[in-house]
Formats: sequence, C-alpha cells, structure tokens
Amino acid sequence: MREWLIELRKSKGITQTQLSENTGISQNYIAAIESGERGAKLPVPTAKKIAAALGFDWQRFYED
Repeated sequence: MREWLIELRKSKGITQTQLSENTGISQNYIAAIESGERGAKLPVPTAKKIAAALGFDWQRFYED
C-alpha cells in the first residue's frame, strides 16, 4: 500500500479520476498503484507522469 501517494494526492485535493484525466493513466491503474498491486513493476514513464501531476520526484516510487 502506498499510503504516502494517497495522502499526497488527497492533500492536493485531487481525486483518482482527476489524476487519471491529468495523466492519461486509467483510474483503475492508478487505484492499483496506490493499493500496491502495481508497485515494483511500475514503468518509469508512468511514474514520471504521476510525479509531475502531483509535484514530487518520480524516483520516490522506487524507494519503498
């Protein structure tokens, strides 16, 4: 579970649906990333899109 990602997204007032629209990543895929189902194999371009939309360093995904 990526609690930090959920907390960061919510602190910015962004829903999964809005993040999906801003990144072009499906809402279902974002939910899977947040739940940890899609963690270790997260493609770098996907990590970069989410990080850019939420304003953090994309490498944080690989520090867990």
